[in-house]
Amino acid sequence: MTAAIIDGKQVAADMRSELKEKVARLKARGVTPGLAVILVGDDPASRSYVTAKEKACADIGMHSADNRLGAETSEAELLALIDAYNADPAIHGILVQLPLPDHIDEDKVLLAVDPDKDVDGFHPVNVGRMVVGQDAFLPCTPHGVVQLLLRSGVELSGAEVVIVGRSNIVGKPLANMLIQKSDTGNATVTVCHTRTKNIAEHTRRADIVVAAAGRPNTVTAEMVKDGAVVIDVGVNRVEDASKKKGYRLVGDVDFEGVSKKARLITPVPGGVGPMTITMLLYNTVLSAEIAICTES
Repeated sequence: MTAAIIDGKQVAADMRSELKEKVARLKARGVTPGLAVILVGDDPASRSYVTAKEKACADIGMHSADNRLGAETSEAELLALIDAYNADPAIHGILVQLPLPDHIDEDKVLLAVDPDKDVDGFHPVNVGRMVVGQDAFLPCTPHGVVQLLLRSGVELSGAEVVIVGRSNIVGKPLANMLIQKSDTGNATVTVCHTRTKNIAEHTRRADIVVAAAGRPNTVTAEMVKDGAVVIDVGVNRVEDASKKKGYRLVGDVDFEGVSKKARLITPVPGGVGPMTITMLLYNTVLSAEIAICTES
């Protein structure tokens, strides 16, 4: 068996086309979805990521308010900027790019964002809404995983899912999404982590394995059953002298080995990655739609 590839680039492109149409309809009603992006400091990875988000906004016709602040920016200055965007009706989503400089309290900053503009889905109010099954802005990467599964025709209801990784960004929220009594859930979920004994015993029984541990080769061929669906969330740099940059990107899954047993698998890059920014756009457009409904 050779696994079929779940093409995250194509799924993301399809969703962005749908979002572009929604943006056009909102503009016809006098509303342009607006995303405020705040970057503090000059971390190269964060800068590249923010640039990609701004380009994605422009591509579907959204407004992006770009804020690139020096590393010396004080916590008070950052909180004041967030307050201003909280009160700005032209801004429907606020994204504060992490990590922040050491002198700024990340928790305080995330709490300062209005939950109704928290399009990253990190505010405790949105986390709580998600856990109890209320409408909420869902965290972008795990929401992207769910969309990849659904749009690839993977049956979630009754499926046995094993998630390797318990981060607040991926593992925990994804588990909560998949166990919800809904059309996008109803799965039976096991979460494995660094203290799990014999992870392979769990992953081998799974219909769907999600690797989100942040370590190459966490999931190998002998850890998955024939015909499983494997989602690789990991992005790791490994040294490779043959590459111009001196490294290549790999996931948490031994792609070569696992792809010979799995039915479907995501590549790295080109799998989950393109979905993260797409779901950020999705949440911002949703926020604009909610704003129109609230006003009318």
